[in-house]
Amino acid sequence: MLTLAPSVRIYFATSPVDMRKGIDGLAALVEPTFSKDRFAGHLFVFVGKSGDKVKVLFWDRSGFVLYLKRLERGRFQLPRFDALRTHIEMESAQLAMLLDGFDLNAKRLQRWEPGR
Repeated sequence: MLTLAPSVRIYFATSPVDMRKGIDGLAALVEPTFSKDRFAGHLFVFVGKSGDKVKVLFWDRSGFVLYLKRLERGRFQLPRFDALRTHIEMESAQLAMLLDGFDLNAKRLQRWEPGR
């Protein structure tokens, strides 16, 4: 499970990205795709056209970090989303499940909140 500060958000690009792009190429996509500041410390998740690679880009106060995962077999089970959206926001548990190969489209139990 990923452990992130509550202030860190995870943004997932809904359109496939050229996985040949490195840090500079992906960082240049952050503002037009997510409308977010690339230096804010949030995680930006990109998937390749073939669906077998995921790159996660983030700023860690001294430079960009790029995390790459390539599946040796199969494709990542991407979340469903509205075709008009450029990105969706994820929880850290969802990102961890995605990277572990879980299908994110299974029905989730409704969150319980006290007083409801």
